[in-house]
Amino acid sequence: MMKLQNKVAIITGAAQGMGAMHARKFVQEGAKVTISDVNLEAAQALADEIGEGAIALKLDVTKADNWAEVVAKTEEAFGAPVNVLVNNAGVGIFKPLEELTEADFRLTFEVDELGVFLGMKTVVPSMKKAGVGSIVNISSVDGLVSAPTAIAYSASKHAVTGMTKGAAAELGQFNIRVNSVHPGIIKTPMAAQPDVEEYLKQLEQDIPLRRRAEVEEVSNLVVYLASEDSSYSTGSQFVVDGGMISDL
Repeated sequence: MMKLQNKVAIITGAAQGMGAMHARKFVQEGAKVTISDVNLEAAQALADEIGEGAIALKLDVTKADNWAEVVAKTEEAFGAPVNVLVNNAGVGIFKPLEELTEADFRLTFEVDELGVFLGMKTVVPSMKKAGVGSIVNISSVDGLVSAPTAIAYSASKHAVTGMTKGAAAELGQFNIRVNSVHPGIIKTPMAAQPDVEEYLKQLEQDIPLRRRAEVEEVSNLVVYLASEDSSYSTGSQFVVDGGMISDL
């Protein structure tokens, strides 16, 4: 039996990178998936590629009204409440503290932190109707430790870690689980930014597995957390970093 049979999921930032792989894996495992992204054209192209089981909706994760619209349209499209949310959308701005602007910090907060809060808040009523739910918040190893130039990013990802714990404690009574995933260096467009590429190449040498992760290696973990295989896991941090922070 497929691991995500009868699951209705919303995945944010799903038009490319990790989010796109999450969407593909979810549908392969039997889920109905809303591919949500600010880039509707790319999201629709992915939905067309995947075919049956996926729809595309435009979502600016910083807008509460847009969140409400996406949840309602997902329920309508699939004829059932939402029982999985993957808060994957994120931005990464890496600059020395003296060069980091207020605009940089606000953008990072709004997408990486506020977006996760709004997603969890908006989807809970649907999950209560379903009688079960799994929220998977994509944080980072920088949500457990930090690094030079990662102040804005790390601040928001630490907040995601904290929100995950608080939401898990609050929502467990409704059979809603909340966990966070903490990737290390993954082969994504964000990691390929020219200003961070050289730094990441240096970091690779200190990773016990001596390589970056394939996107699918993160998606496999996300599938696990969305499925009933992880039915007694909530409020936990799941690290997928090749041992990068194992000695910290």
